[in-house]
Amino acid sequence: MTVVTLVSDPDARLLTPALVAQASRALRAEAAVLSDGEAVAFEVEESASPLPPVLADIVGDRRIDVAVMPSGNRRKRVLLCDMDSTVITTECIDELADLLGIRAEVAAITERTMNGELDFASSVKARVQLLAGLEESAIERLLAERIQLMPGARTLVRTMRAHGARTALVSGGFTRFTGPVAARTGFDEHHANLLEIQDGRLTGRLVPPLLDADAKLRTLDEITGRLGLGRADALCAGDGANDIPMIRAAGLGVGFRPHARVAEVAPVVIRYGDLTALLFIQGYPRSAFAAG
Repeated sequence: MTVVTLVSDPDARLLTPALVAQASRALRAEAAVLSDGEAVAFEVEESASPLPPVLADIVGDRRIDVAVMPSGNRRKRVLLCDMDSTVITTECIDELADLLGIRAEVAAITERTMNGELDFASSVKARVQLLAGLEESAIERLLAERIQLMPGARTLVRTMRAHGARTALVSGGFTRFTGPVAARTGFDEHHANLLEIQDGRLTGRLVPPLLDADAKLRTLDEITGRLGLGRADALCAGDGANDIPMIRAAGLGVGFRPHARVAEVAPVVIRYGDLTALLFIQGYPRSAFAAG
């Protein structure tokens, strides 16, 4: 059995009764409404991947995400999320660079790195080197003034924890940001890179080891192994190329508002929904959401 889930842009609520009825006829399956106007799921007997052309025609260019996945083991027991541009709305390294007046230079490198055009390890080291001399106090200022959670982040984490899942923030960014962000959202644990700081200023170096794409995958295996689970029990979400290994390995891999390369390989792509879309595609109705 396969589950097809439609999730609308939450501000538009495009899943009208007429559109849901059309989708139901196209899939020859009854609709399970998860949130009025926002999310609906269909369980179909045959494989629905790739997406039936008739359903694609119904959705058209509307701001509706479509997720197709097996119906078994639908609710995951482990959640791993990237931080920058996934759990938060910005890229922390670009914000730090902005304070030095070099945002455009660093952001261009970040964009190419997240789309897989540059090697992550050498790229992050080069960008961090450009931050040498920045006052440590800038980090707290950014956390207070610019670092905003992605809509739905708290609800996603708290709902999955309420249903027994282990949650982890896994970032190629920096622990000085993942710690506070994990605390704000309610993640059980966080993993990231350690900035070297001396005499109250960034040195432009990282303290080894580097947390890169391979390290994210190892973190997935470490957490699931620790819990006596497997990769199939995990949901991994991210937007950049360094998230691809964990997204492809997970039982449910999600490209959340992804860069082009990630969108090409992620089993599920969410472009319009907020992070609560990750709950809908697991079959959680809005009535089961924990308060965010």
